[in-house]
Amino acid sequence: MPFLVGMLIFYAPLKASPFLQDSDQDYVEYKGEVINSNNEDVIVNAHLSVNETNISTVTNSEGKFSLKVPKGTSPATVNISYLGYQSKNLPLSYFKPRGTIIYLEPVVEELSEVKVYEAGDARRLVRTMLANRGDNYIDDPTQMTAFYRESISKGNRNVSLSEAVVKIHKKPYSDFGEEDIELVKARKTADYERLDTLALKLRGGPFNTLFIDVMKYPDYLFYERDLDNYEFSFEEPTQIDNRYLHVVRFEDMNKDMPWFFGTLFIDAETQSLVRAKLNMNVDNRRAATNMFVNKKPGGTKVYPIEVMYDIDYHQQDGKWYFGYSNAQLLFVVNWKKKLFNSRYFVDSEMAVTNWQPQSEDRIKKGDNFLNKRVVMADDISGFTDLQFWGSNNIIEPDKSIQNAIEKIQENIQ
Repeated sequence: MPFLVGMLIFYAPLKASPFLQDSDQDYVEYKGEVINSNNEDVIVNAHLSVNETNISTVTNSEGKFSLKVPKGTSPATVNISYLGYQSKNLPLSYFKPRGTIIYLEPVVEELSEVKVYEAGDARRLVRTMLANRGDNYIDDPTQMTAFYRESISKGNRNVSLSEAVVKIHKKPYSDFGEEDIELVKARKTADYERLDTLALKLRGGPFNTLFIDVMKYPDYLFYERDLDNYEFSFEEPTQIDNRYLHVVRFEDMNKDMPWFFGTLFIDAETQSLVRAKLNMNVDNRRAATNMFVNKKPGGTKVYPIEVMYDIDYHQQDGKWYFGYSNAQLLFVVNWKKKLFNSRYFVDSEMAVTNWQPQSEDRIKKGDNFLNKRVVMADDISGFTDLQFWGSNNIIEPDKSIQNAIEKIQENIQ
């Protein structure tokens, strides 16, 4: 069963609902970028967390970050980490409102099989990883604050952007029940008028990125009892935050339907999944269309040609928790009697920026709880207030996204 990524493809008028703005200024914001010390390349999705708190953020596709902490937090230290690099702890006093530069050094140590322990066969390691999820991951009800961003582009032009701060009501990893997402605030901008009669919209919004949590929803990737249907193999080990990681490649042997392959990064000491990079083979166009496309106009063929997922877990107090996820899908639209096709790219990501134990045993669902079939682009307000996000940590917008927002607003006006 694949991740629940559903697509709506149709043209429809948009409606907007206002959300309250946050005028709270009891925080300090620091901005900067994380860079490879060897070649000065930017490091994408590096994790920054304030030690002894649950406050965190990640760098964007340009290596830039925005970190907001409550006033009076100093003195404090910030941990900066990324897979394959030496982690670093810096005092909060090092950070500046703008222009903070952080260099991380790539891991150069040779990691032998002896050093990362004897794992035996890769399939057995993955089976152990799944069996230990109740012990290795947060196993109490948890309320997570997260930032979600969703963009849809046609060719090289963005046509829809949505952002939201949400609360994830996370259930224990040993609990098989699905989780709820509560909308705190959101905004969007879209320009569908220039797309003739076709618009692509993403159904499910933040649930698409939440359900990538492999350790909470392993059945969306593979059933534990069916691991014999997958090929597993070891690659060169690596490390993160001074922890050694096994690197396991996997591939589904059943090629009848769209099938998964990818890489699992597993902590050698605890057999915990730290990161996963997943791909879906969608060469079977008819099956892929049935899986991902909900509606399409007559006279068109619509199918995905690339499907990729990333998931990162972060650790605190000896327990791992869902930290960041990203889903990227590329669609082709072929029209009858048209020589050229159109390509649509869907990019959605979610980063957990804070969390705390769930105080209530039972959650009372209000109107602000999202339906799993939600289409974010239809029901949220536009980009208007520069202070919209207040004290909420978000992923720093890319220059391309900033430019796209401005262009879309100009087109709509």
